Amino acid sequence: MLNTLLSVLVISSIGALLATLLVFADRYISNYGECEISVNQEKKIRLQGGASLLESLTREKIFIPSACGGRGSCGYCKLKVVEGGGPILPTEEPYLSPEERTEGTRLSCQVKVRNDLAIEIPPELLSVREFECVCADIQDLTYDIKQFRLELREPAEMEFIPGQYVQVLTPEYEGSPEEVYRAYSISSDPAQKAAIELIVRFAPNGICTTYLFEYLKTGGAVRINGPYGEFRLADTEAPIVFIAGGSGMAPIKCMLHHMVNTGNKRRATYFFGVNTMRDLFLAEEMKAFESRLEGFRFVPVVATPEEGSGWAGETGLVTEALERFSNDLNEYEAYLCGSPGMIDASIEVLTKHGMPGEHIFFDKFS
Repeated sequence: MLNTLLSVLVISSIGALLATLLVFADRYISNYGECEISVNQEKKIRLQGGASLLESLTREKIFIPSACGGRGSCGYCKLKVVEGGGPILPTEEPYLSPEERTEGTRLSCQVKVRNDLAIEIPPELLSVREFECVCADIQDLTYDIKQFRLELREPAEMEFIPGQYVQVLTPEYEGSPEEVYRAYSISSDPAQKAAIELIVRFAPNGICTTYLFEYLKTGGAVRINGPYGEFRLADTEAPIVFIAGGSGMAPIKCMLHHMVNTGNKRRATYFFGVNTMRDLFLAEEMKAFESRLEGFRFVPVVATPEEGSGWAGETGLVTEALERFSNDLNEYEAYLCGSPGMIDASIEVLTKHGMPGEHIFFDKFS
């Protein structure tokens, strides 16, 4: 048995080493020469080949959204490759519909710039900007969630739609030898254009969260780009069900600020699910929205409140609380933000109670 385990370990190590050498050789040894990227038949970029299309565009200050930092696991960095992209890779297939494949849609993080390319990018992405910021405040919300306030320096203001997100540049630091981007939803009041706030949960071994939690200090410089995303309130009068968990509160909080600013009178109930009492945060601020928004109710749901905590609110899974609330949801809209499992379970409950699929909007992250 021991010999078998050792053999598996040796073979796995050799495989990992070979894969690393192949990546190194492809990136640093192979010489693809100078390549040209034609963007929307309007702009031509000449650069050294070898990097991914996503990385190459980022170097040219053309920012394509990528929640996973270019690892091919989020499917956000889609654009159309008209010429020169080569065959679709197995890593792309799960994220592309048959129609997208026919149209030439690709994941830009998986397409290598080895020759001239012709691509098409949605015009709104060409207006995405890079912002130089200063970290003005870091607030501990829970043991593993922090709120970061970033004051904008250049440009000095950002226009964004509540529900959108930005990408934060993580610079090189000990243990992370290259720059990477990660996506975080904006949580702050959109009327305050000179600063934004991000609610971030620490991810063990996460490159960006490790930097934010352990290296970034108040007064430190931060570079971001954005805004991105289609998650936003629909322009209707339908009553609303908000559902979120953990740092998924960020875009919902931003939407609530916007509803106050615009005098929105839509009825809304916000279910916020946490595991234990120590995971609950900003409850008083959410409760304060009840006095500022007509017809709004905040419903925190604690899965397993500690014995003797005195918790008298909703318990169990957030979907169980939703089930107790739900009756006929045919006329409602839902806005969800959280883990894929929570989103999928919530959609099942909502549709079970009559909510049409086209009335359900979500921001799903892992």
